[in-house]
Amino acid sequence: MSALQSTRDPQAFGRVAVLFGGRSAEREISLKSGQAVLEALQSAGVNAFGIDVDEHIIARLAAESIDRAFIVLHGRGGEDGSMQGLLECAGIPYTGSEVLASALAMDKLRTKQVWLSRGLPTPRYATLTSEQDCQVAAQELGFPLIVKPSHEGSSIGMAKVDSLEALVQAWNTAITYDPQVLVEQWIQGPEFTIAMLGGQILPPIGLGTPHTFYDFDAKYLANDTQYRIPCGLSADKEQELRALTAQACDAIGVQGWARVDVMQDAEGRFWLLEINTVPGMTDHSLVPMAARAAGLDFQQLVLAILSDTLVKGR
Repeated sequence: MSALQSTRDPQAFGRVAVLFGGRSAEREISLKSGQAVLEALQSAGVNAFGIDVDEHIIARLAAESIDRAFIVLHGRGGEDGSMQGLLECAGIPYTGSEVLASALAMDKLRTKQVWLSRGLPTPRYATLTSEQDCQVAAQELGFPLIVKPSHEGSSIGMAKVDSLEALVQAWNTAITYDPQVLVEQWIQGPEFTIAMLGGQILPPIGLGTPHTFYDFDAKYLANDTQYRIPCGLSADKEQELRALTAQACDAIGVQGWARVDVMQDAEGRFWLLEINTVPGMTDHSLVPMAARAAGLDFQQLVLAILSDTLVKGR
């Protein structure tokens, strides 16, 4: 079966639980993503139902008759390997990456360390646990910098800073989301996001925003964010970007589907930022855009993601 095709028989999936919501900082986005996925599956004739994941999820999974699960939980508790591990124990096939790759990809620090161990380009960084760490990072990395909670997505808790005072303030904000905080060298230049579906790299998307960076508002709320497909690169540079994305996914061990975020500097060099193993599926989301450019509508996309559970042999 081609990675960009899905089963034509919706009954082959059996009873499908769409897992969404959860208790992470990305709950509201997950609710929107989950509803869109659920509606697409049901309209395709799949016997799908939704579960808003809470503290009773173990009992709910045991009580329901579930043949496979479509994970649309963004952030911790759903994208970090914990839900994948629970489903493994329950013997329920599920979409996306397995436990280790999910846990790695959710941890921005360890993702960078794995990429660096494979010789892949990612911006210079430091970890912050104190104001003294902020001072050292400012001296070693220089400004501007970008501060990130290591285990959050959707740009939650992120800030670009241009001074030590701003860095300390951003660190104090970031630790309210995650005790592990990462600070990276700022890469000035165009941003790209590239989706992987079933081992194939979809058309890259070039991003443009009047915001300081592609933040939460630019991702989910703004109407002035620019999405370029084709992405604006030359054929050679686009091929380089696709190859880098494939290497980044392979290094982490992701499966099924994912999205990689990349910056390009003034010299044309690409820099890997992070990888998402349960990307957004809202009306502002990027994987559906890339899928459309590859010839798949939203329903075909969700069926292709779900079809992977039939062939991976979990």
